Amino acid sequence: MVSGKDRLFESGQGHPSPFEFNQAVVDVFPDMIERSVPGYRETLQGISQMAAHFARDGSCCFDLGCSLGAASLAILNGTRDRDVALVAVDSSAAMVKSCEQVLHGEYPDSAVRVLLQDIRKVDISNACLVVMNYTLQFVPPAQRDELIQRIYQGLVDGGALILSEKIRFTDPALDQWMIERHHQFKRANGYSDLEISRKRDALEDVLVPETLEDHTRRMGDAGFSMVSTWFQSLNFCSMIAIR
Repeated sequence: MVSGKDRLFESGQGHPSPFEFNQAVVDVFPDMIERSVPGYRETLQGISQMAAHFARDGSCCFDLGCSLGAASLAILNGTRDRDVALVAVDSSAAMVKSCEQVLHGEYPDSAVRVLLQDIRKVDISNACLVVMNYTLQFVPPAQRDELIQRIYQGLVDGGALILSEKIRFTDPALDQWMIERHHQFKRANGYSDLEISRKRDALEDVLVPETLEDHTRRMGDAGFSMVSTWFQSLNFCSMIAIR
């Protein structure tokens, strides 16, 4: 799949429309996420390695909020020699259409289902691994506890949740420092101050980050026996929770 360059926010006046995963975003998404998320490639490499570790023959892996299938491909790469099915889920029709093409093109003989569905309603069962790669932050905060509880209940014993998120910090000075470093990262990747500002406005109340303490508490309350951060770059991190 050929990705265009992300120029969605390089011009405009007034407050931009709320961010949504429409066809315009699909067309530039690989470029957008590479230039916006520190450590994104390393996160995918880790997902592939952990998929290989947690894979259990006869079970399923879930990619909730699969977008164009980058994490799904990482899971398939890690489980290519195992009898494991993959269920990739997204609520964006444009994302699902492209994801199907990518996954079935790369792994035409694998047991892969791509579902157009709200991740809060998907049936999760017999799961050895569930991945939410920068997805929970788009779920309304009041509904996050229930979703994590449902994921826990759908995992087999010894199964795991990989949760990658943009995070905020309880110390306001540290939080602002991390935000500034993230903006510096985006400038180094070619984004202008106008693009950074307009995208941030578009994501306001759409992407709602929480603290590591919030995530750790939620996963502990759900019943996970071990919760830990395994990767962090600036204010982006990935956590592992094992049932």
